[in-house]
Amino acid sequence: MILSVESRTNLGLNHESGTRSYMIVLNVTYKCKPDMRSVFLSAITREGIDAASRAEAGNLKYEYYLSVAEPDELLLVEWWKDAQAVTEHGKQEHYAALGRLKADYVESTSIARYETQEQSI
Repeated sequence: MILSVESRTNLGLNHESGTRSYMIVLNVTYKCKPDMRSVFLSAITREGIDAASRAEAGNLKYEYYLSVAEPDELLLVEWWKDAQAVTEHGKQEHYAALGRLKADYVESTSIARYETQEQSI
């Protein structure tokens, strides 16, 4: 899989260990409770969860998208420098806050995870 990524970090060979690092892409699909998508997204913004996630070391992209076809569906696209950045993200308070919001607004969540060593600018 080749993704076009704005280069903010050095992806590719880790010169210290000699191993290749892989960028992680997460497509998180939230199936919101009926008529709760906009309320959920507003709560995420109000709580600063999106801004805090974008400010994390290793975050390359963290954006929400609204489905035109599915009025209760919300897509979150995340790009992370490597697997360690994803692990650290899961330890953050704003990550836990998102989980608490999901309990109020979301029926189900599905996550598609991709790894890529390719980068084009």
